[in-house]
Parts: sequence; structure tokens; C-alpha cells
Amino acid sequence: MAASQTSDAFVEFDRVQKSYDGETLVVKDLNLTMPRGEFLTMLGPSGSGKTTCLMMLAGFETATHGDIRLGGKSINNIPPHKRGIGMVFQNYALFPHMTIHENLSFPLEVRNIGKSDREAKVKRALEMVEMGSFGTRRPAQLSGGQQQRVALARALVFEPELVLMDEPLGALDKQLREKMQFEITNLAHSLGITVVYVTHDQTEALTMSDRVAVFDDGIIQQLDSPDTLYEKPMNSFVAQFIGENNTLEGRVKEINNGVALVQLDDGELIDCNPVNVTKAGERTRVSIRPERIEFNKARLQEGVHTLKAEVLEFIYMGDIFRTRLRVAGNDEFIVKTRNAPDQKRLQPGEHIEIGWLPEDCRALDA
Repeated sequence: MAASQTSDAFVEFDRVQKSYDGETLVVKDLNLTMPRGEFLTMLGPSGSGKTTCLMMLAGFETATHGDIRLGGKSINNIPPHKRGIGMVFQNYALFPHMTIHENLSFPLEVRNIGKSDREAKVKRALEMVEMGSFGTRRPAQLSGGQQQRVALARALVFEPELVLMDEPLGALDKQLREKMQFEITNLAHSLGITVVYVTHDQTEALTMSDRVAVFDDGIIQQLDSPDTLYEKPMNSFVAQFIGENNTLEGRVKEINNGVALVQLDDGELIDCNPVNVTKAGERTRVSIRPERIEFNKARLQEGVHTLKAEVLEFIYMGDIFRTRLRVAGNDEFIVKTRNAPDQKRLQPGEHIEIGWLPEDCRALDA
């Protein structure tokens, strides 16, 4: 994916490659440009290259090929402690023998900042994360959530322009994680700092980020805003990796006026939006989000192809109903509907017809 060479580029990866053994590339020809103040998340499965990219930006790994720039200057040969980058790790990495105050003061001492300035900065950073009264405690006396707040404060205490976060909320329980997601995003935007955040949690990526880079096999598969990623995945990997998704296999019969007619493997015909198929005869995997499927005929457009379906399972989830169907040979076809007074509750064994708008069904690579 080509980097747009813009003058406001703050973080730039220019044709960056990384190999550990001289043969296999874990990062392949990465081009990525970030403006100041952006919150960008690198998302992907284990081994996809996202953490390696973060470590190269931090200076803990060196690029095998290509250039990494910060504010227009190459940082390839600058050691980590001179890059002026804040870091937050999953395991907090706090010094156990130091108090919280000393932990925060340490990065300032290393930078030769005077005592009175240090005191003011530490006080401000602790207050930012609502930990003002905890300065005299040691890390072992704090809960996991409190330790993560301290780790965040330590990354921000010397007022870096760039903060890198590697799975920082991975060790926290769900409720605390959601609260911290909100706090980190708010803090980043209010301070105007640039954040590169690494996670394999897609919900975290969608709720926190300005843009998300989806990694697989050392390559950015798609780089977009969260809503574009979810609603307009560019290939099968992104469609499957981001959110819940239904897929059906088939072959393109024809493409006319921006609509692909796809013949499914069981012979049924459906209309789709051709995303990365271009001609008749191509194999395709079509993708439809569970919440875009209709079984109320009155709500479907005239002329839309419908498919026969058998209800296998109905699950009441409070705010939504989740129904599992057998459709065109796929027994894991999910439909999500809002729990509303007029919404029909389907029963296992029931036979229904389902449909969707052609623009909600994407014909992707096979």
C-alpha cells in the first residue's frame, strides 16, 4: 500500500522490510504515513508483523531495509532513549523497588530535567490519570488497573509527541478495559499526542482509533477509518477478521452496471457489489454482515434475489436476537435483529426466505 507523501507526515515508514533470518520477511515493503495527532491502531493476528513494526518505530528492532522517519528526519540510527517516544507495555514494566513518584521521575532524570520541574511534571501526570494520591506507594501495592494508569502516566510525563502502546489493556478484565479504552482515547485527543497502538482485539481497534491498519502476513491488507473497514472490507481476510461476517462461495455469472450476479455453489443466484472481482467465471467469496439481512418481505426491495433458509437456533441476547440459519449449504449463517416489539422471533425448524440490498453484499476474492 503506497504512502501518500504529504507535508504534514509525522510518522513515515518508507518501503520498510524486516527479516530475522535473512530469508523470511516478517514485514514486507511497508509504506505508511501518519499525520500529527492521529490515533492509529495496528491490528492483526499473532505473527502478522504489527508488533515488529511498533518495535522498529521504538528502536528496539532495526529495519532490514527502508527508512523510518519522525517529523521528516530518519530515525534508523537513533537509539531508543534518544527518539523521545513514550512507551506503554502490557506488563506495565514498572520498577518494583521504586515508589510511583520515583517511577515517573526516572524518565525525567534521564533527560536531565531539574528537580522543581520534575516535581511539577510528575504531579501533573499523576493527576491526569487520577492517581494523584498514590505517589508514595510501590507498584506491588496497586491493582492491575492502577498499575496500567501509572505506566500510562510515565509514558506521558516527559510530554512526548509520540506514544507507542503494545497491547496495554490485555491483562485487564472486560469492564476495566472498556473504561481505560475511553480514558486513553480522551487523553490522547485532549493532549494532541500521536498514538500508535497495537492490539489483536478488533473491538478495541474499532472503538479507539482514527484509522486502523489491518495486518496479515507482514502486509497491510487495508488501512481505513473503523466504519469503512467494517462496512467496506476490501478483501476476504479483512471481512472475516473485522466483526462478525457471513460468507457464501460461488462464481461470478456476469457484471452489469456495477452489480455482480453471483451463482452460489448450490445453484442459487444473488446480486452483489463487485469489490475485487472483475469478470464472469471468477470464483468469489461473498460477504454479508449479520445485521444487514432481512426476512421481512415488506422491507425488501422489489426484484431483490431472496434465498431459502432453515432456522437452526434462536438466541435471545437482551438487546438483540441472534439467529443461526442453514443457507446455501452453510450451517453457520447468522442473522442479528434488534429486540423491538414488532420483531418476529424465529423458531428452530422454521423455513423462511431472506434477502439483502445488493450494496450490502460484497463479492470478494475467493
